[in-house]
Parts: sequence; C-alpha cells; structure tokens
Amino acid sequence: LNDNPSRYKITLSGTVKSPKMTFDPPFLMLMPVPLDLNTETAISIIPQDYLRQSHIQVELPELELEDGDRIYPFSVQFPEGQDIVLSSDGTNKELICHIRFRSSRPVSFLGNIFFIDEEEN
Repeated sequence: LNDNPSRYKITLSGTVKSPKMTFDPPFLMLMPVPLDLNTETAISIIPQDYLRQSHIQVELPELELEDGDRIYPFSVQFPEGQDIVLSSDGTNKELICHIRFRSSRPVSFLGNIFFIDEEEN
C-alpha cells in the first residue's frame, strides 16, 4: 500500500442470524384421558442457524389445584438426545421430543412449556 492507506478502502457487510427453534406442530393439544393414565404425543424441534452444538433444557409447568396442592403432571423424553448438532452440510438435525401428561386428580391446563438452549434463548 506504499504508506498511503487512504487510497484503498475495503467495505465488509454481512448478516447475523440468531439461532432459533421452530416446532412441528406449533402448538399441542393432548386428549383427555381417565385419571392416572398417560396421554402422550411427539413433537419435532427444528433448530435453525446454530453454528455449534447446544444442549436443550426444558422448563415444565407446575400446576396448582383448587385445594392449593401443586403437581407436575408433564414429563418429556428425548429418545435421540437433547443436543443440537451441526451436520457436515451446515444444517441442524431436528430433535424428537415426547411430551407426556399424567395426573391422579382432575385438571385442565393452558400454558407454555419452554425449550431453552445453553445461551438461554
């Protein structure tokens, strides 16, 4: 550059993509079942734009019954693991999550189950 840096300018531009997850189906409705029986369904978690491996945690709701008792009727299982992995082609493999509900007391619930990555997204 011969000691004259003002002659040469380099402009860089880019797009930053934040990692995100989408779900299939996007919402969940479990069918009513008799007390103490499981109702269960599987959902697909589709990670996008993760550039490194990340581990998924799940926050399950606690339900308060009419008499003040608290129960945790939901459980989740990831049959193939909870890690978001970057494949050789640059995409992220989808995760399968089984969500189960079981209660010994009559209850209905409308709310959220949170799936959180290592960076708390």
